[in-house]
Amino acid sequence: MESIWKQSERRNHFDSLEKNIKTDVLVIGGGMAGVLCAFQLQWAGVPCVLVEAKTLGSGITGNTTAKISSQHGLIYQELLRRLGREQAKLYWQANEQALAQYRNLCREIDCDLEEKISFVCSRSDREAIRREAQALKQMGVPVQFTEQLPLPFPVCGAVGYSKQAQFHPMKFLDAISRELTVYEHTMVRELKGTTAITNRGKITAQKIIVATHFPFINTHGSYFLKMYQYRSYVIALKGAQDVNGIYIDEDKNGVSLRNYGELLLIGGGGHRTGKQGGNWQQLREFARQYYPGAVETTHWATQDCMTLDGMPYIGQYSAATPNVYVATGFNKWGMTTSMVAATLLTDLIQGKNNPFVELFSPSRGILQPQLARNAWEAAIGFLTPTLRRCPHLGCALKWNPQEHSRDCSCHGSRFTETGQLIDNPAAGDWKRK
Repeated sequence: MESIWKQSERRNHFDSLEKNIKTDVLVIGGGMAGVLCAFQLQWAGVPCVLVEAKTLGSGITGNTTAKISSQHGLIYQELLRRLGREQAKLYWQANEQALAQYRNLCREIDCDLEEKISFVCSRSDREAIRREAQALKQMGVPVQFTEQLPLPFPVCGAVGYSKQAQFHPMKFLDAISRELTVYEHTMVRELKGTTAITNRGKITAQKIIVATHFPFINTHGSYFLKMYQYRSYVIALKGAQDVNGIYIDEDKNGVSLRNYGELLLIGGGGHRTGKQGGNWQQLREFARQYYPGAVETTHWATQDCMTLDGMPYIGQYSAATPNVYVATGFNKWGMTTSMVAATLLTDLIQGKNNPFVELFSPSRGILQPQLARNAWEAAIGFLTPTLRRCPHLGCALKWNPQEHSRDCSCHGSRFTETGQLIDNPAAGDWKRK
């Protein structure tokens, strides 16, 4: 159960930290967001060090479907309604800028970057698609509305964006990390101001960026209330159709589609971590129905941090931590918004103005309907009687029969059957008391 990206041979390997060190900026987390932060800081001439608990890209980045797009589902009709035209368009501009930065970098990097048209579609709700197209037109964004797609199932409507992209994330990560100062297998256990205590030494910094997928500092920012984690599944098919684009079906049991070489990647089957969902079974049933002659070559799963309002948290970690920054809550669009985060945080650290600071501020209002749902799930997790408790905040761990893991439905930490940590925010293994 390994993604096609992780099957590629790594060229870069980094030593573990073996002593106490000092640096201007410490980046914690070696996924796409963390590595891009370190890359942009170094490009700007800011001394920085990156530490990763496992190996670069071994977490969510290595399990993505690797789409780079400004089209994040049906988000723009909601942003237009809630924030107005100016702020909604800022969100689009931030992501378009990120796309342009990827294009520029990838001119010199062999990472299989391909420009593709991206469609969000529906098989049952034409009105939702029509509203999205209308919202984008109000913002002045050039899109197309169609009822015909080159797919083996009918849709009642689709909104298409041109010049979006897809790539091989691990090849890209390998290239941009080559000249960085990185320590792998180095886990930060806690922060004392801007000093990080790791399992292998102490790092003293002037500023810190937390890019650990789910933030691990519970005493500030209330991220354990502002986010939950969502599991999604992917299968790779050989002998299936070349769909020649990126497709997201926004229906309840919809799928995502993209090609990589001779493979068709089908994503979906998702559910809140710690709950039950369609998982790979749903995707295999879809494949049998629409691609009966195809053969599955591999399958994998990923996990995303979902925010209260559908936008990432990028900026100062909290009002009480002026020299600590965060990039999290990418809502399934981590490749694009990792670049947004790296640019924004590099500007903040250098004291430069950035037009997207307020839009993505982690301190923006939290009075959203999802807050009550997150609090309810946390209460259930705390009150569920079981000996197996998550070391993060003490919620019950639930057995995941598809992946043979123990998962926390409160905040999404995951563990092997024997208690080894798989996914954060927990900072260590689960041990039965």
